[in-house]
Amino acid sequence: MKAHFGTLSDRMQHFRNEVLNELPYIDSQRAMLVTEVYKNNRHQPPVMKRALMLKHILENMDIYIEDDTLIVGNQATKNCNAPIFPEYTMGFVIDELDLFEKRDGDVFYITEDTKKDLLSIKDFWDHNNLRARGEALLPEEVSVFMETGFFGMEGKLNAGDAHLAVNYKRVLSEGLIGYENRVRSLNNALDLTDPDSIDKRVFYNAVLIVIEAVKTFANRYSVLARTLAESANEKRKKELLEISRICEKVPYHKAESFKEAIQSVWFIQLILQIESNGHSLSYGRFDQYMYSYFINDNISKEEVLEYLNNLWIKTLTINKVRSQSHTYSSAGSPMYQNVTIGGQTPEGQDAVNELSFIVLQSVAQTRLTQPNLTVRYHKNINPDFFDECIEVMKLGFGMPALNNDEIIIPSFIEKGVKKDDAYDYSAIGCVETAVPGKWGYRCTGMSYMNFPRILLCAMNNGVDLTTGKRFTKGYGYFKDMTSYEELMKAWDGCVRELTRYSVIVENAIDKASERDVPDILCSALTEDCIGRGKTIKEGGAIYDFISGLQVGIANMANSLAAIKTLVFDEKRITPTQLWDALLDDFSSEENKKIQDMLINEAPKYGNDNDEVDMLVVEAYDSYLDEMKKYPSTRYNRGPIGGIRYGGTSSISANVGQGMGTMATPDGRHAHDPLAEGCSPAHNTDKQGPTAVFKSVSKLKTNEITGGVLLNQKMTPTMLSTEENKKKLELLIRTYFNRLHGYHVQYNIVSKETLIDAQRHPEKHKDLIVRVAGYSAFFNVLSKATQDDIINRTEQSL
Repeated sequence: MKAHFGTLSDRMQHFRNEVLNELPYIDSQRAMLVTEVYKNNRHQPPVMKRALMLKHILENMDIYIEDDTLIVGNQATKNCNAPIFPEYTMGFVIDELDLFEKRDGDVFYITEDTKKDLLSIKDFWDHNNLRARGEALLPEEVSVFMETGFFGMEGKLNAGDAHLAVNYKRVLSEGLIGYENRVRSLNNALDLTDPDSIDKRVFYNAVLIVIEAVKTFANRYSVLARTLAESANEKRKKELLEISRICEKVPYHKAESFKEAIQSVWFIQLILQIESNGHSLSYGRFDQYMYSYFINDNISKEEVLEYLNNLWIKTLTINKVRSQSHTYSSAGSPMYQNVTIGGQTPEGQDAVNELSFIVLQSVAQTRLTQPNLTVRYHKNINPDFFDECIEVMKLGFGMPALNNDEIIIPSFIEKGVKKDDAYDYSAIGCVETAVPGKWGYRCTGMSYMNFPRILLCAMNNGVDLTTGKRFTKGYGYFKDMTSYEELMKAWDGCVRELTRYSVIVENAIDKASERDVPDILCSALTEDCIGRGKTIKEGGAIYDFISGLQVGIANMANSLAAIKTLVFDEKRITPTQLWDALLDDFSSEENKKIQDMLINEAPKYGNDNDEVDMLVVEAYDSYLDEMKKYPSTRYNRGPIGGIRYGGTSSISANVGQGMGTMATPDGRHAHDPLAEGCSPAHNTDKQGPTAVFKSVSKLKTNEITGGVLLNQKMTPTMLSTEENKKKLELLIRTYFNRLHGYHVQYNIVSKETLIDAQRHPEKHKDLIVRVAGYSAFFNVLSKATQDDIINRTEQSL
């Protein structure tokens, strides 16, 4: 029986297998090249140093062309290797040299030669990178949060920012030569008596260096392809000569065919990740900017499919090594490279086109963790296309995710985004959203705000229960509280203080990034950094909104409901009894009975119970209200916005954050995972998916523009009938059209399959699961993350 979406060509199947079978190694080549530039250019301003760095890398790094590929360009000396970025940090790299292969999940391999390379440059980078300079800017009043890892800043101190999509449409239509001409014109027009022009001149010269470096990099592949063609068979010779021609042209010149466009896009996507190791660099609205190259080219659908499959396999070769502690919030080595399809035109018409269908088909055929596919839903979406989206979901690898135009577009417009731009938004990384090519860094991904841990702090007179460190002023001990209102007053004070501290930490690290590691190519391709003569961090983007990540929404709701119901309303548990049970982690027989009451006799979030759902909305209000007081470091420096909003797309941080959280009043044991995103806690949502949708929709979605992430899980048998498939479509339509839900995604996999994969990983090498706002191979996840996915509620229709 033929698969619904067809199958990969033999060459792409071979290429896919080849990439999947690669062992990921730590790669020192980039680190060595970067060190050479930094040593030889200590006198240069950071902007120029970064341009010279990228130039040196692109001119000297090893390049290769795989036997099966039609698209060229590599990040490291071997596919799936992880380059090292010493300008951000060398700390964890050196500390974990002998531990990378011993990890429970996210394993990397390393050779003795690589260890020697990295140890040889260690001294140069000591106290001489982003991490060191970021920490130096942090005031003493936030040191306790850095010592305890409370805000989860590993990813911000050890890496670049990214979390954006550049202006691919303009790159394709003009080529980098168009950017070059504009920069030369603006540079020549500078009045150097204006103090601002000094910095602008350096930035413009840096952009010119980088554009030339990209051109050189592409030409290196052109030469290599021509050389390889000399000894290839006739079929491969023809392909290599075409690759050579294309690489000599793009991305410096504009693309004029589908093949040229796809190679141009890949070069830019790749080089941005050679420049900086920030993740969530996304492709934007791929089916929109690539469509004209598709319809105006003499290319068959089969060829387009093969090129798209090729692109997604190449996308999977990008890799990044994180510190062990960072892997707890980014389990599965995700890169979050999001491709968005569907949505609407600026006129409000359905934007689905023939290429949208082919992209969907190609992602179904490759069945990989990258790219992260998002479909923009709206009430007039092409019904055949929506039907095909459900067919892809049935394949069970967690894609596509669905984002809802009906709430996201109005939310953007309300915040000052122009209507045409709001209608052009795309998903970035997980479920976060931004306008491609016009939005600054980190539309989400700043500080973690662990709501349950903060609640415990509020109950403990401002002292963190996990570490015993004072986090805030004292607002009283729970044992002495006589009303729920008293507890909420303590919560309000505590969360507001911690929100303020989180902003201090974020701003310090932002300032260090701005000064120390400006991204030149990324800035040049983001509007309107060139027009303003500023990098993104300096305020070059047209829009700049950011958010932190609020973790443990469901645990917070259930904890408050248990306290209000069982302690203060029904008085079945005294404050002292509950507090003692928490400190005991419910281990004594008496405290196990209290735990049983908390779990089984208190109402739960996710069941459309206003009594519970509105408790977390009220608690969330304190954070949202306080956070609005603090603009970002780009405020009043050019961009529209420069403010913060909420976001629940907490990736796999629910596992890592849970490890650092003691027992909570919902009956959860100390160190167990927290609930993921805004999804209900495991097996507490008893009233089915409709009730879950209703509960989640009560959150103030218009103020949580950073993403309201909802994971749902169903067994494959639930979608095995056409009737159930239609039921799911209607359910999603109701959630988005009437309840104004922000996002939903599905794991279509049975608990039995997951358990078997955990016991017999060799039998499930291709098993992919939705972890959070991204998918990962089940086998590479830590056991804690695997267990968290296994234990999620299985919904029925």
